[in-house]
Amino acid sequence: MPSDTALNSRRHDLDWLRIIAFAILIFYHIGMFYVTWGWHVKSPHANEHPEILMLLANPWRLALLFFISGVALRFLSDKLGAGGFARERAARLLPVMVFGMAVVVAPQTYFELRQAGDIGADVASFYGEYIRPSELHGVITPTWNHLWYVVYLLVYSLLLAPLLPLLRRLAARLDALKGRAGPAAVLAVMLLPVLPFILYRLTLDPHFPTTHNLFWDWANHAHRFTILLIGYFVAKNPGFWAAAGRALPFAAVYALGFGALYVWAVENFHLIEGRDEILWPIRMGRILFAWCVILTLLGLARRFLNRSGPALRYLNEAIFPYFILHQTITVTAGYYLAQMSLNVWMEFAALSAITIGGCALLHEFVIRRSRILRPLFGLKALPSPDRAASAPQGRRGLSSP
Repeated sequence: MPSDTALNSRRHDLDWLRIIAFAILIFYHIGMFYVTWGWHVKSPHANEHPEILMLLANPWRLALLFFISGVALRFLSDKLGAGGFARERAARLLPVMVFGMAVVVAPQTYFELRQAGDIGADVASFYGEYIRPSELHGVITPTWNHLWYVVYLLVYSLLLAPLLPLLRRLAARLDALKGRAGPAAVLAVMLLPVLPFILYRLTLDPHFPTTHNLFWDWANHAHRFTILLIGYFVAKNPGFWAAAGRALPFAAVYALGFGALYVWAVENFHLIEGRDEILWPIRMGRILFAWCVILTLLGLARRFLNRSGPALRYLNEAIFPYFILHQTITVTAGYYLAQMSLNVWMEFAALSAITIGGCALLHEFVIRRSRILRPLFGLKALPSPDRAASAPQGRRGLSSP
């Protein structure tokens, strides 16, 4: 069982998982250029073959990100208190949201409407219409697109801030419960967190499809807010982390087994279409699959990634600007690559290199060195030279958002 000291110190394993979760999200959006589902711009090579990989990632990729955000929320709120936490969240995320919607995301809408043939090439005319709240050829503008995560995280944080004294006391009582990570605890860790999501699947999901409309996205809110709260409550709980470690082989076996079954079901959907006695157990199993993947990743990260180093320290800061920038770079590059008649592998390699390279270059040579741009991309302000020289060099751990 991990010690209380270890759980209250730097969580390098979760820092790495946060980086991995954002990296998966970046490549997922690159993949959206190639599947048949609706997206901002499309490759002429778009087809159904990449969809199976993305379907396997869909149940857990965002849940993992919100779980880690909940853990970070616990560490940050315990450090700052309710008032300081609310002020820090607003100061950190509100500039990202406003600047992101007004500047970063705008090219996504421009190239989406350009590829659809709805607008001409006049950027100034487009932006004049984009920045006014309206509906532009079916797109609500200004929009937040992939930055909905930032918006939701800010809203959830501000909603929780007044409740933090109560939540902290409840979390402390749960943390104080001692117990061995026996079979019952392992089974509880694997099954209990799944129960609310089964309820949401049966009650909310059929009526509220995901829209990323803040005021009419109730099923999505239920899923994201709940997994964030789970992250908050287990962040420093030794019983949870001990049982999660013991659950690793069982969670991994289930995740692999159900993943294989799910691939078969997707590839042979014509055999089970309309057969609820088969479809509903698969739907319920998919919810357990998502949590078991998260448990597996938590266990593997705890064993193999719980260490710091220069790469972690650099990427821990870089990954959030990468997240903010990546989709705009992908959409912009995709728009032009789609017109170049490249074969699919050359196009994919070029799109991946431009997306990752563009994020890296902009972060390294523009954003992180600019006192003006850093807070607009969620980074802490640069200290003055005098303060930087006199400040003690502490260890940096789990970052937020």
